[in-house]
Amino acid sequence: MKRYLLILACAAPLAAYAAATPDTSFYKNLAEGGLAEVSDATLAQGSATDPKLKDFAARMIKDHSAADDKLAALAATKSLALPTSPGLTQMAEHEKLKLLSGDTFDKSYIKGQISAHQDTIKLLRKEIHSGRDPDAQAFAKSVLPTVESHLKEINAIATADGVTD
Repeated sequence: MKRYLLILACAAPLAAYAAATPDTSFYKNLAEGGLAEVSDATLAQGSATDPKLKDFAARMIKDHSAADDKLAALAATKSLALPTSPGLTQMAEHEKLKLLSGDTFDKSYIKGQISAHQDTIKLLRKEIHSGRDPDAQAFAKSVLPTVESHLKEINAIATADGVTD
């Protein structure tokens, strides 16, 4: 019995390590980011004053919801539970965004979208180049062009609206 407990005690850290692989982190971070995108875009559809931002927000809801669904299906095949809400930092940013209106909202949403898409591109590229899960790498490759097009679009809106860092 003691031997069995000793084996379990030694195996527990290994099981925890295996559950926290870089690929698992990729799934978690990408899921949280996607949920944050949809949440912020839903808010922007009601609060943005710039029609270009409302259109952009609609595209974020459509594209990120579709990607989130595909990510969830992929994670399910690997028995990975994905988060059901954005990360704490993302939720805090969303709460700040909810307090804004008019031009101030628009500018803050634009800046947040630029930053979020830059971070997502970094995450996707990291998985493509150093991930260990071929399915996660393939997923990252498949969504990278869409995320890059989102960044290009929000940068163009920022330029047109005179939004700078």
